[in-house]
Amino acid sequence: MFSHIYIEEQVREHPRTRAICARFPKAAHITCRHYGEVFNPRSQNFRLQKPRPALILARKHKRRVLPTPDGYGIGGSRNYYFSHMLNCLYDCRYCFLQGMYRSAHYVLFVNYEDFESDMDCILAENSNAPAWFFSGYDCDSLALEPVSGFAAHFLPFFEKRPDACIELRSKSTQVRGLLKREPLANAVIAFSFTPEEIYQALEHKVPAIDRRLDAMAQLQEAGWSLGLRFDPLIYVEGYREQYRRLFQQTFSRLDAARLHSVSLGPFRLPRTFYKTIVQLYPDEPLYAGPLADTQGMVSYRAGLENELTGFCTEELLKHVPEALLFPCQVAA
Repeated sequence: MFSHIYIEEQVREHPRTRAICARFPKAAHITCRHYGEVFNPRSQNFRLQKPRPALILARKHKRRVLPTPDGYGIGGSRNYYFSHMLNCLYDCRYCFLQGMYRSAHYVLFVNYEDFESDMDCILAENSNAPAWFFSGYDCDSLALEPVSGFAAHFLPFFEKRPDACIELRSKSTQVRGLLKREPLANAVIAFSFTPEEIYQALEHKVPAIDRRLDAMAQLQEAGWSLGLRFDPLIYVEGYREQYRRLFQQTFSRLDAARLHSVSLGPFRLPRTFYKTIVQLYPDEPLYAGPLADTQGMVSYRAGLENELTGFCTEELLKHVPEALLFPCQVAA
């Protein structure tokens, strides 16, 4: 899977580093002082690296657990996100990561225990409300699970802390580890979807919709709380029929009454990310669509965005109560 693994000197002997390297004995193991030496140089091309990215094993020193951006959440009042990994195995053309990072390499921070320590500090603050911790903002929470062991490590932590909740957001079907253990009442496994036509055009390397729904159905049968994330909403000709079919397909496979939450949000990107991505993919029709730049954020024109969001909201309310539906206004 990886031909090159870069390893920060300070995590060279970390047990998690050694276990991961043992999985790839044929890979070239290259030591570096800091992951930024490999990940941050300006001369890199995200598009050229994406077909064969390297893995970088590193330590995250600061800003491990952060407050979520405004508009990101599923009903909680104390919301935080954390990223054990930078970049994603999948290649979605709308993803903001390709505009934010110069490199397509994967950075895996192996010091999971430090993330947990930061979470405990947050939980120690006086509050009557549970704290929500969201994984999957800068990466896919489950796609690299066989290598990272991320969920297998963090779920026992949350099992012992009922005043903390975790959302694992993913497009992956790597759910075997979840099915082998008892579900947690304070964990939500959330899956993202776009209609079939949009999936085929924009979500490269992502498992098929049917496969993701199969994974969700297995998890729901096993007792896990599930979330649906229709985010970003993409405008195309015929979007009404495409989204209507997606919702019908989804709710014919899942028990809506047993869902934890459903969220939706329109496509949007910071201006600087948008410009970078257009340079990478100048012929991508998505970026030639009816977009507007409003105060540094590129999204659909206000009337069109409201029309798209309003239609999808109306359709979703045919399947779930309004109390389960949450809008999201954060970059995809």
